[in-house]
Amino acid sequence: MRLAVGGGEVIGERRGRGSPTTVFLHQGVCDRRAWDEVVALMPDWGTKVAYDLRGYGESRGSPDPFSHLGDLVDVLRQLGDGPAWLVGGSLGGGIALDCGLTEPELCAGLILISPAVSGAPEPMMDETTGRLSGLIDRAVAAGNLDEQSRLETWLWLDGPGQVEGRVGGAARALAQSMNLELLRLGQAEAAGQANRPATWGRLEEVAVPTVVAWGDLDLPFLVARSREVSERIAGAEQRELPGLAHLPNLERPELVARLVEDRLQAG
Repeated sequence: MRLAVGGGEVIGERRGRGSPTTVFLHQGVCDRRAWDEVVALMPDWGTKVAYDLRGYGESRGSPDPFSHLGDLVDVLRQLGDGPAWLVGGSLGGGIALDCGLTEPELCAGLILISPAVSGAPEPMMDETTGRLSGLIDRAVAAGNLDEQSRLETWLWLDGPGQVEGRVGGAARALAQSMNLELLRLGQAEAAGQANRPATWGRLEEVAVPTVVAWGDLDLPFLVARSREVSERIAGAEQRELPGLAHLPNLERPELVARLVEDRLQAG
């Protein structure tokens, strides 16, 4: 699936047909492959779409300012299947949340996993996370992408307070591979942030059905932030995911697939 978006193009996959349409938006340390196992475990009904955000995976970045939110709106309008459910983790969750706020007619509902909320205050870093972040900063300063990827996989997949390698096998291999490819692409962290609303200050305005989930092994400030998001959005459902960190769609795809399926079936 190749779709033109404001001055660029995104590449992804579309599976199935009919309603409901569900669009999966990946975390900022991943690409669309992070959703492969989740989508494969979903039932056959409905349409599932996952695409690489611009500057990730197969979607080329842009030298000019662009908007991940604008790209998502373009994608939804081109799909033309009516309002879609948006499932997003971290960066992808924040983009989905922005869309639910500013373009509610395009959104049947939101399923957010530790969303990165635009306009949120700077976090207070706990000691354990701060120590690991310091090691990452040293790897960045040394230009050691392999070490940076190793440490970031520890932070996001295992969780900052967990032993390195808590999650192994194919999930770990894929997480580190996606992250290393992203680091080699070298896209600036601020890319795609043009025209994002200050959603943190407007959470009470979100009026589409919303589920907010988080792993209890995630960074402590993200656990607290996710809980606050769920409390400030009227009627939002809270889902704490025991024993999981920031990338539950990689670690426990069957659990995430069931969470999504249950919410879609509830309407």
